[in-house]
Amino acid sequence: MLAAYSVKPGTCALLLAAFLCAGCGAGSRSIADAGPGFDGGSCHATDAGVEGACLGSNFLGALGKSTLLIGATMADSTAAAAQWDVRYLYLAGGIADGAGPCTTCALACSASGHSCANSGGGCGWWGCYQYDQNPPGEYVRDFVSANKAAHRIPLFTWYELLQSMNPPSEGMDEVVKAATDAALMTRYWNDYRFFLKQIGNEVALIQIEPDLWGYAQRAGADPHALVARVASANPGDCGCQEESIAGMGSCFISMARKYAPNAKIGLHGSAWGTGIDVTLNTDPSLNVPAEAARLAAFLLAVGAGGGDFLTVDASDRDAGYYRSIGRSTFWDATNARLPHFHQALAWAKALAEGTGRPILWWQVPVGNPGLPDHTNAWQDNRVDYFFAHTDELVAAHSAGVFFGAGAGGMTTPETDGNNLLMKTKAYLAAGGTPLCH
Repeated sequence: MLAAYSVKPGTCALLLAAFLCAGCGAGSRSIADAGPGFDGGSCHATDAGVEGACLGSNFLGALGKSTLLIGATMADSTAAAAQWDVRYLYLAGGIADGAGPCTTCALACSASGHSCANSGGGCGWWGCYQYDQNPPGEYVRDFVSANKAAHRIPLFTWYELLQSMNPPSEGMDEVVKAATDAALMTRYWNDYRFFLKQIGNEVALIQIEPDLWGYAQRAGADPHALVARVASANPGDCGCQEESIAGMGSCFISMARKYAPNAKIGLHGSAWGTGIDVTLNTDPSLNVPAEAARLAAFLLAVGAGGGDFLTVDASDRDAGYYRSIGRSTFWDATNARLPHFHQALAWAKALAEGTGRPILWWQVPVGNPGLPDHTNAWQDNRVDYFFAHTDELVAAHSAGVFFGAGAGGMTTPETDGNNLLMKTKAYLAAGGTPLCH
């Protein structure tokens, strides 16, 4: 277990500088632009809605919404079958070889040594996830435009640091090796900038590097003391950010403000970042709000207060799958036995209030109790519980719930017997659950 995190002297000044700097030039922001949740005179997250259930009202209002958002990662046919609020996808194949993004996919473009040309079998770089004669980045541009036409909001999960390593090494190596590698981080920031430019002035949601911040907190309670190549690797955009994991988080957000000004961006809160996986805790004496407060302090130190939301996840795989390999990850739907839903929602509520940011539940397992418990059709109870208790989600400052498999072989909206689709249609037909009553 890690020692409790405390904000070190000078943190407020560093956070203030991050907002005033935001790239030392075009796109820089003032405290007035920071939005609810950042108090330039203190380290406390503030928002008029913290006392009630409206912490996400400003966030939803900017998107033209007022009710709890429902979304998923899904096939085109499923997307067309209901008026979903959000559709998401991963960008997780690694970055292109060379100093910067390729200008063409057909010639002299590769990722991890694999040609991006169609004739070469294609590569893992997201910029070439299309016909190689079309300009790089079309995959992202098309996803944005298709969702805009369908009156949905696109959500991108930017999960590129791990796959950019050679070889990929999930966990602490992302923090102590990848983030400290000047050459790698120069390429990485160039790729991120190119991604943001594909969104441009369109509306989108961007989730940044899920679990990276959890690994960072496990590596050290003070993100200012964890080295990361920021200003040295990206002087044009983040030249006055500090060379640390704290500077890295702020750089992500300031670049989004500069290159994709209508996008909403947020960091990810890992329930295990403090050393205890709160959502799987079975000890009734655990101080859940205190664990959330420790995580909130760390996320604020890495710049989450400059973002628009936080993402959290319930599990990366269906509970039925984990049961098949001897792990118990179900949450008790009666809330009588730990771990249960009330514990998870209490943690999320405290995290939201500690950061002044609404919660987006992301990658929620799609399984349901009626499935046969085998590949692509595992049991879980989170879809059923969440739709039956949207009022509890809203009371915990949740602004959205997005469903999807976190690994191959898990239940999807296409293999769950239409349970998710039918519940989504019923929810939307009933008018949704407003965040503010």
